[in-house]
Amino acid sequence: MTFVPDAPAGLAHIHYDPPLAGVQRPATVALAPPGADCGDWRGALRAELNDPLKVVFQGAYPAACGERVWPVAYPAPREFAARAVEGMWRELGGKLTGSVREGKVPAGLKPAFVSTSPALAEVVRDVNKYSNNVMAQQLFLTLALTRTSGTPASPAAAREVLRRWLSSRLGDLPPEVVIDNGSGLSRETRVTAQLLARLLQQAWGSAVMPELLASLPVSGTDGTLRRFGAATGRAHLKTG
Repeated sequence: MTFVPDAPAGLAHIHYDPPLAGVQRPATVALAPPGADCGDWRGALRAELNDPLKVVFQGAYPAACGERVWPVAYPAPREFAARAVEGMWRELGGKLTGSVREGKVPAGLKPAFVSTSPALAEVVRDVNKYSNNVMAQQLFLTLALTRTSGTPASPAAAREVLRRWLSSRLGDLPPEVVIDNGSGLSRETRVTAQLLARLLQQAWGSAVMPELLASLPVSGTDGTLRRFGAATGRAHLKTG
């Protein structure tokens, strides 16, 4: 969801990508009173996002935030693909009939189309610049495919791959280190300051260091640090 304030109209326009068929989503939300700072703008919206068929905003959007993007995962993932395809198709003027059926693809059937992922450096840039937790979790699960190709990715398999990778570079991990998921949104994840410092040193000496550094937000310039108070362009940092 992208929020674009329109001060003369006293509201913010909301753009959704992709459009989802059958889901009611408001096109605008009221602006907060003049002088309201950006702060916790997501909390200020008082969004209700758990209903797969309806999105509701009971709060307001602070104009001081300017244009903001809020990545939100659809609450009914099994319905997402069908609603997205239908929504985009109807937006282009097409019509759809019939229903969606789930099942295994028959052996030997060629795919109707193939979508190639962007390069890893591009994906990591989107993850880090905007602190995109959904993308970070998907990237984490993709690690599992390097261990068990052809089987569904699982958090347990991804954790094992990551632990092996860390051990191969930093030696045996301390028992207090706990890896839970890929987004960082976990109360169980634990890492020592020493281990984190060593990992950053490893990253600095890595062949991919330039790509990693370029993926981090620049103070006062872009990503989650666009409105950061530090001197513009003086530091590459990761928020959160």
